[in-house]
Amino acid sequence: MAKSITVGEIMAKTLVTLRPDMDMGQAINVLLKNKVSGATVVDHDRKIVGMLSEKDCLRIFANRAYNSLPSAKVADYMSKDVVTVSPDEDLFSVADLFLRHPFRRLPVVLDGELVGQVSRRDILAGSRRIWEESPVKKEWTDAKYIPDEIRARLDSKKS
Repeated sequence: MAKSITVGEIMAKTLVTLRPDMDMGQAINVLLKNKVSGATVVDHDRKIVGMLSEKDCLRIFANRAYNSLPSAKVADYMSKDVVTVSPDEDLFSVADLFLRHPFRRLPVVLDGELVGQVSRRDILAGSRRIWEESPVKKEWTDAKYIPDEIRARLDSKKS
C-alpha cells in the first residue's frame, strides 16, 4: 500500500484572501491580478466568513448590476456556506469531496483559523506522488478501456 499523503503536505500556504467589507471592484481586481479563480473571505481574526469565486463575480455582470459595482461589497456576493478541510485529512477523502461538489478549492482550517488552501490540482499532484512512491510500480495503460473499433482506427493510423 502506498504511503498516505495529507492535505497539510500539499496545500498552498501563501494565500490570496479578501475581506467581507471590501468593495467588489477591488475584489475582482485582486482575483485578476493574482490570476486566481477565487479566494477565501476572512475577518480580522483570519476566521473564514465566506468564499468569493469568479462565478460569484459573474453574478454582477449577469444581473446587469455592474453600474452599482463601486458600492457592492464582497459580503453581498460571497458564498457563505463554506466547506473546509483539516491539514490532517488524507487526499482520498478530499478527492471524494471534489467529486461530490463543484468546488475548485477548499480552505484548510486548523483550530478555526485559515492555514492554507487545497485545490483539485493539488490533489492530482499528490495522487501522482503517491503513485510514484508506490513500492509496486506497474505500467499503466488505458488499452483495455478502448473499444475494438477505435483501437482498429488508431492502429490503421500508425501504418
